[in-house]
Amino acid sequence: MVFSVNTSPFAGLEGKYVTSRNIKDRLEKEARGNVALKIEATDSTDSFRVSGRGELSLAVLIESMRREGYEFCVSRPEVILKEVDGEQFEPQERLVVDIPDTAVGSITETIGKRGGVMDNMGSAQSGRVRVEYLVPTRGLIGFRSLFLTLTRGEGIMSTIFEDWIPYLGEVASRKNGALVALDKGKTTVYALFPLQQRGVLFIKEGTEVYEGMIVGENARDNDMDVNVIKAKQLTNFRAAGKDEAQIMSPPRQMSLEECMEWIDMDELIEVTPENIRLRKRILKANMRPKKRKTK
Repeated sequence: MVFSVNTSPFAGLEGKYVTSRNIKDRLEKEARGNVALKIEATDSTDSFRVSGRGELSLAVLIESMRREGYEFCVSRPEVILKEVDGEQFEPQERLVVDIPDTAVGSITETIGKRGGVMDNMGSAQSGRVRVEYLVPTRGLIGFRSLFLTLTRGEGIMSTIFEDWIPYLGEVASRKNGALVALDKGKTTVYALFPLQQRGVLFIKEGTEVYEGMIVGENARDNDMDVNVIKAKQLTNFRAAGKDEAQIMSPPRQMSLEECMEWIDMDELIEVTPENIRLRKRILKANMRPKKRKTK
C-alpha cells in the first residue's frame, strides 16, 4: 500500500499534519515499534510504500494516524510477489471458516471465483460446519465484508499463511464502476434523486464534493461522471402536481476497511481527521480517458 500527500482540492482544510515530512516521520516511528511493518521510498518524494501483515494491520495504522490529526491518501492494498527462476510466485493462505451449513454453497462459489479450492470439510453439527480452503492472498482482499454478508453475520473466519504458489493470474475483483463527481460544490436532492436509479450513493444531500471525487457505485461496469450539484431552476410559474416529494434512500456508509477493499487501482482513499473520501487518482474528467489510452 502507498501512503501519499493529499492532493485533493480539500487538502489541508481538516488535518494538522499534512506534509510528506510529517507522514514520513510518523511512519518511521511506527516501524521502529512494529516489526511487521516495512517502509520503502518510491520514485516520488511525496509517497511511501508501506508493507504490513494484512489489510487489518494497515487499517489500524491508518486509523491511528487519522485520529492523531494526519491527512494523507492511500492506495489499494497489493500482495507482495516474489520471483524464483524467472517465475512469479504469490502467497497462499489457509482459510478456516465456521459457518451455518446453509451458507456452504455460496461461500464455496465465492472462494472459487477468487482462485481458492476447498481442502477439508467437517460434518455438520447443530446446523454448523467447519470448512477449510486454500486461497491466494489476493483473493482474500475484500472477502471479509462479503463473508459476513453471505453468512448473515453468523460466520467465523481465520487465516494463516500456507505456502508460495505460482502466480494464478487474474482473480475476481470489483465488477461495478464508480459514479464520479463532475464539479466542485454542495450536493442537492434535485441532482442526487435521479442518480439512485444508476447505482448506490455514498453521500447525502448537502455534502461538499469536488471534481474526481467518487460519490457512488455504478450499477454497470464502467465509470460515469455525474453532476451532483445541479440545482433546480426557479421560475415565477408554479403548476399544481409538478413538485412531487423526492425521498432519498439512505447512502451506503463504508468503514475504512470496506473502502480499502472497494477501491480499484486507479483510485485512492483520502483520509482526514474528519472524513474518509474516495477519489480518482486523476481528478480531471477530461484527463482520465487520455490516461487509459496510454496504458
